[in-house]
Amino acid sequence: MKTLIHIAATAATALALASCSNVGCTENQSSLPLAGFYSMQTGQQITPDSIAVGGVGAPNDTLLLGPGTKATQLYLPFRSTMPSTEFYIQYKQKALDFPELVDTLRFVYTATPYFASEDCGAMYHYHVTSYSYTTHIIDSVGMTDSLITNINRETIKIFFRTAEAGDPENPDEPAN
Repeated sequence: MKTLIHIAATAATALALASCSNVGCTENQSSLPLAGFYSMQTGQQITPDSIAVGGVGAPNDTLLLGPGTKATQLYLPFRSTMPSTEFYIQYKQKALDFPELVDTLRFVYTATPYFASEDCGAMYHYHVTSYSYTTHIIDSVGMTDSLITNINRETIKIFFRTAEAGDPENPDEPAN
């Protein structure tokens, strides 16, 4: 009987040790929505370099992307203590740099605390219940999933009105 108890205790200890990770948390520890920039005309991903993106009403007027920084994607952090977060996109190209052309995106969500593990700790998952946006230069916005977790994947697609060189909208630019 002692041998059976010893075997059971050894097996339980081995199972407990196997379930503990000494490697640490290798997953993303933040639930940040990843947004990608796309051309409405072509559907292809674009790299705008003359935009500024920031949080509306964010502490210290948080600038997430500054003009001159090239990016095809951008993390848009939600505020866990608020039921919604709003972002602005300001166009810094000379022909578009007017306050009346600033676009805004607003996401309404529920934030749910989630305990991942002892190594990873706690984080929030966001369930987006609705979203809205202005359409000055943005054509449309789409979401591939309304649940934002710590999985590193693009869940928001922002489609901009773009003009190709040589288009009737850009008659002064030569066609490639």
